[in-house]
Amino acid sequence: MKRTPPDRKAQAQRAALNALKRVRRQADRADVKLSDWEGEFLGSVEDRVKTYGRAFGDPEKGAPGEALSALQAVKLKEIAAKAKGEKTEMARKPFKRRVKPYSED
Repeated sequence: MKRTPPDRKAQAQRAALNALKRVRRQADRADVKLSDWEGEFLGSVEDRVKTYGRAFGDPEKGAPGEALSALQAVKLKEIAAKAKGEKTEMARKPFKRRVKPYSED
């Protein structure tokens, strides 16, 4: 019996939809109140993935075989962390100023 290779686009679409459902379920189970913006974000991304197969229009914002852009994936991870009760923002380090040695003129 010959197996056909999986369709990468459909596979990415299913993975994105499952991730969105998983995050929404985690938030419901943990009784975490998502903001209006977060709820709208999850709903609109889910609708766009179902309709178009991906949630972004500009091909430069994400990989060709992915259903979510890089920033959408980051926001999804932040919402998932909030649902788990972890730190909600991604850790970002501020830029450090480089101390220049005094020059003798």
